[in-house]
Amino acid sequence: MKKLLAFICCIGLASTLHAQDQDPMSEGPFQQLIIRGVTLINGNGAPPRGPVDVVVEGNTIVQVKVVGYPGVEIDESKRPQLRPGGKELDCSGMYLLPGFIDMHGHIGGISQGADYDYVFKLWMAHGITTVREPSGRGVEWTLDLKKRSAANEIIAPRIFAYTGFGQMTKGFNPLNGSPISSPEQARKWVRANAARGADGIKFFGAPPEIMAAALDENKKLGLRSACHHAQIDVARWNVLNSARAGLTTMEHWYGLPEALFDDRTVQDYPLDYNYQNEQHRFEEAGKLWKQAAKPYSDHWNKVMDELLALDFTLDPTFNIYEASRDLHRARRAEWHEDYTLPSLWEFYQPSKISHGSYWHDWGTEQEVAWKENYRLWMTFVNEYKNRGGRVTTGSDSGFIFQLYGFAYIREMELLREAGFHPLEVIRSATLNGAEALGQADKIGTVAVGKLADFVIVSENPLKNLKVLYGTGAIKLTEDNEVVRVGGVSYTIKDGIIFDAKRLLRDVKKRVAMQKEKQNYRLKQPGLR
Repeated sequence: MKKLLAFICCIGLASTLHAQDQDPMSEGPFQQLIIRGVTLINGNGAPPRGPVDVVVEGNTIVQVKVVGYPGVEIDESKRPQLRPGGKELDCSGMYLLPGFIDMHGHIGGISQGADYDYVFKLWMAHGITTVREPSGRGVEWTLDLKKRSAANEIIAPRIFAYTGFGQMTKGFNPLNGSPISSPEQARKWVRANAARGADGIKFFGAPPEIMAAALDENKKLGLRSACHHAQIDVARWNVLNSARAGLTTMEHWYGLPEALFDDRTVQDYPLDYNYQNEQHRFEEAGKLWKQAAKPYSDHWNKVMDELLALDFTLDPTFNIYEASRDLHRARRAEWHEDYTLPSLWEFYQPSKISHGSYWHDWGTEQEVAWKENYRLWMTFVNEYKNRGGRVTTGSDSGFIFQLYGFAYIREMELLREAGFHPLEVIRSATLNGAEALGQADKIGTVAVGKLADFVIVSENPLKNLKVLYGTGAIKLTEDNEVVRVGGVSYTIKDGIIFDAKRLLRDVKKRVAMQKEKQNYRLKQPGLR
């Protein structure tokens, strides 16, 4: 009875959402939903299989049935039968995947002028049904959005909230505004964060005794954790220290080369280096992997083996640094014109203040260094995967010319460049993320009993990941006509069908209105 009442309540909330839309972008959930005739890419590494009918009741998968063979007419009598009042979605010839999981998704930013509705629609339009936010505007703000998403009051992925370590706001102030300066204070803050309802903690580093205490307390409470090992503290506390203390996921790659040092203890900083100068910070970061132990050397293998033994997760976010190795490519991405807000475009421009806008004097030498940085970084990540390590997919969008949703698909392409088979890329984006969140019993693959989170696309993403971009992939027909193919057709979350292309049209309209209101024209840096 409780389940039925919850289901009726959910339908009511979704219906209210639809009634507010002149051009409805979603429908459902349904007492029964049957998705017909898809080819299933399941996220667990299995090859595609189809045609398949997937049956959903409310927000739960109840049947996954192979109904025939490619090129052979389906026997309708052997298909799951639609009940009165049920919904049928004919997706014959299309591909169905588990909903994507963005393991590093910031829900907009005040400086970027990007509110949650803009960000959520871009994410959902690219098949992202789950997001882990690693620190944001405040735990109470994120938890409110998480609650509204869970109730399907807003168009949004499901949210996992990781509070920035030590972060305090008006609504969350366990130390009365004092900064964390002792192990006891660290433990108190961690307990308060757990009591507040957060799913975990995002660390940036701290003195060793504070990091050890915080990670220990967090682990005792059963919460998970992530860390961007910033250079301020990494000389005394690198990735190995964190993993040994109980950290579950590392972000980016900071702290990993430092753990791989075998002939130094600190990065080879120029003597005029200043961390607050982001040109210095990112230029020198591009030389860091060359200072680490060589791939497959004894120390390199030793560090990898220990991380593997600790069941440690890498969330590399390759895409967010791609402008460092090819600035022209990142700033000329075709989606900026239609989908990037004027305020966000301004935030990206060269600046000594805006984070990630470090283009003070960026050129060929810096890009060549970063290309080598990527080669060595990707070698470690790919081998980590080959030896059974968990690698997830995260975007860190909203900085450095990387746009929400679009950047996530680019991250998938970069995992492919690193050496992942396309099926391994999909697993990274689905099952691996679910495992890292401790949610593999609910999401991450398409299986009976799991939540109905799906991505449905008309083209085969294994042959070309670009078909997942909202702008699609370019193709030449037999009649010599240039066309766009792909783009996610439907994103299904909790059994609710979202029209991905309508979500994108809504964002495009919003950006166009902002430009018209401000008489704004997107211009490349330095051009008038």
